[in-house]
Amino acid sequence: MEFNRKVRYKTQLGFFKAPDNWLEDKRPVIMFHGVSVGEVIALEKLLKATGEFFPGAKIVLTTGTVTGQEIAHKKLSDTVDFITFFPADCPFIVENFLNKIKPDMVFIAETEIWPYFASVCKRRGIKIYTINGRISDSSFKYYKPFKWFFKSVLSNYAGVFTQSEDDNNKFLYLGSMPDKTKIMGNLKFDITPPDVDVNIDNGGGRIFLAGSTHAGEDEIVFEVYQKLKVKHPDLKLLHASRHLTRLDDIKRLLDERGLKYGYRSKDDSFQDYDIILLDTLGELAKMYSFAYIAFIGGSFCKTGGHNPLEASIWDKPVISGPDTHNFKDIYKLLTSFNAGFVVKDKEEFLQTADRLLSDKNFYAETSGACRRVFDAQHGALDFVIDIISNSIPREAKV
Repeated sequence: MEFNRKVRYKTQLGFFKAPDNWLEDKRPVIMFHGVSVGEVIALEKLLKATGEFFPGAKIVLTTGTVTGQEIAHKKLSDTVDFITFFPADCPFIVENFLNKIKPDMVFIAETEIWPYFASVCKRRGIKIYTINGRISDSSFKYYKPFKWFFKSVLSNYAGVFTQSEDDNNKFLYLGSMPDKTKIMGNLKFDITPPDVDVNIDNGGGRIFLAGSTHAGEDEIVFEVYQKLKVKHPDLKLLHASRHLTRLDDIKRLLDERGLKYGYRSKDDSFQDYDIILLDTLGELAKMYSFAYIAFIGGSFCKTGGHNPLEASIWDKPVISGPDTHNFKDIYKLLTSFNAGFVVKDKEEFLQTADRLLSDKNFYAETSGACRRVFDAQHGALDFVIDIISNSIPREAKV
């Protein structure tokens, strides 16, 4: 099925059909909502665990964006019973949606707060929860003057479960009930490394992986790499742009610098090239397993950064530029454990990378710290499973 804005708007207004015999099937319904790609990915493992632990339940996943819907169908169509868009928060539309889906409990990921939806859930006896809850500093600034409003909305929630103490305090300030507000940790840490069904020959050297780079960052990466290469001649560069449509621009930059490069799509090897362009889809998360150090893009260009855990899960030290607000709490943890580094400019980028490449003890400490971060944060998934287990009928469980 093709997803676009027209389909999204039509569905959000209530023009959709539930699966055949949905209402006749009296199994309990557990609904999850992740607004876009990041939230859907964060929910992936939880959704699979829910299906395993509660085979006698139906699982619904909603999203708020077209890209979220696409990734949900791609990754989870075999895991959940029904995927659709979250309804527009209007009386008739919400009532129509709930009449069609009939959820027994609703879990909304991160920052989505829908006043009318929450009030109707409370009135109908549907337990609604915020999970993996977070409120950015910028959003909190705008929410604060309206705490009287949010207190009324949050009173409808059966539980508000947050990623961190900072997020917990923000929800409490806005009026969330103290006895229903708890720190659950971050679902993004409840991940396991993907199966590595790919391979790349490192040519006997160490791989510096620059992942998800944006325009304006490639120049920094190439300059840093060239300087590192002088001191560390074994160093190879695996470069992965966030958008493959930028490949011609990247090639032009490399040509201007006189750098030779190969292509992953052509199975080019580091035996023949010091630089390989990762011009294939779906391999980046696996390629971090071959890296020695990793730079996470989107952090030198006011994009807000990308998820460093794709590298950290492999115990690889990560370096990011100063703009990491999309993953602020994750970077706060990584840097507090010395498992990752946020640098202010390319000079500090160069110094940090050089130290990791030069000092084996420092590298080993940083690599080990990655595992300690995950061990410390583990448990968010089990937290939600326990919530479901305490509410769902016994016959729906394993």
